[in-house]
Amino acid sequence: MREGVVLRARWVVPVAAPPLENGWVRVARGRIVALGRRAPPGSALDLGDAAILPGLVNAHTHLEFSLRDAPHDATGGLPAWIGRVVAERRARAAGDAAALHAAAIAAGLAESLRHGVTTIGEIATALPAGGYPCAGPRLRVYREALGLGFRGGPLPGGVCRDLDRLGSSGGVSPHAPYTVPAALGRALLEAAARRRLPATMHLAEGPDEATLVADGTGPFRELLERLSAWPAAAPRLLPASEWIGRLARLPRASVVHGTHLGAPPDGRALERLALHRSRIAVVVCPRTTRHLSGRLPPVDRFRAAGVRVALGTDGRGSNPDLDPLAEARELAGAGLTTPEEALGMATRDAAWALGMERVAGVLRAGAPADLAVIGIGGSARDPHDALLRPDAPRLATLRGGRWLHGAVPG
Repeated sequence: MREGVVLRARWVVPVAAPPLENGWVRVARGRIVALGRRAPPGSALDLGDAAILPGLVNAHTHLEFSLRDAPHDATGGLPAWIGRVVAERRARAAGDAAALHAAAIAAGLAESLRHGVTTIGEIATALPAGGYPCAGPRLRVYREALGLGFRGGPLPGGVCRDLDRLGSSGGVSPHAPYTVPAALGRALLEAAARRRLPATMHLAEGPDEATLVADGTGPFRELLERLSAWPAAAPRLLPASEWIGRLARLPRASVVHGTHLGAPPDGRALERLALHRSRIAVVVCPRTTRHLSGRLPPVDRFRAAGVRVALGTDGRGSNPDLDPLAEARELAGAGLTTPEEALGMATRDAAWALGMERVAGVLRAGAPADLAVIGIGGSARDPHDALLRPDAPRLATLRGGRWLHGAVPG
């Protein structure tokens, strides 16, 4: 679309502005030139009873599990589930790990495009041997690291080398308080600060995490010992509130899940997150949280504290698919948000959480033409409601004006 085209639809949903009924978007050289309503300038590609909205943003996922047909069993809670994830990784390592990894990445990116996703926050314990494809969604790749035996020195596993490969599209991810000692977290966040990269971290996922951090006991200790991952010298572990303070030293960061933020014995964590809300978002994955804990994330508490909430899918190890709108539907259906608010969490707020708000999340003149086109029916009076219907078809996905999914009209 370098020469320019006008796309017309029943609705245009900019997210950062009110919806435009009988709207249009003009695209040229990969960017949005203008948008409006009623009579479009010149000829237009008519997309019919559909909505044009910003490409969806999946703020947190693990693409390495994208070949799974179903999530891992959650019986026994988070520690038991993690044990099953580790077993899968070890089984993969015993085979052709590089080929399986590349196939999973390709499958996850293709599925994401089918759902209308144009931007992804990917957690990578290792980079694919051949790198990530350039033709799919935009990526913020957070290089994850963990290891309770780390006592200082160079970062393990070629983390710095991988960050150099990723450049400005990278980030760091100290995995979680139950796998990352203070020394490793400090080294990772210092590496991010030197490169001015964002960070993300799983925090306050459940009470077993707090037990391990507080006194080194409980189901996580038992799991780590079974996996031969608990060191002879007890590691220095930090509570969620301390990690939030350290994340806040970066220009942008996100806390993932946060289901038990503010719960005893770390009651200051949510208060501290609110204090740093200009730099830190919380990313929730509602269906994963429900799968692992039987509850939905406390979105109402986050929002009451003024914290920006973004949506992610976590990955097929804990979720049936990679569809951010299914996560939005989960929140709206439970009455935790309105459909409009949930859509903002899957676009504008998710892009902010990744530090990519300048290139994703809203429709505005000058922004890259990252678009999702979703069928909503001719009778829809509120496009936000219609977009969250489970049967709303994903008609097209465009990134930078390039048609990456769906048939080009005409």
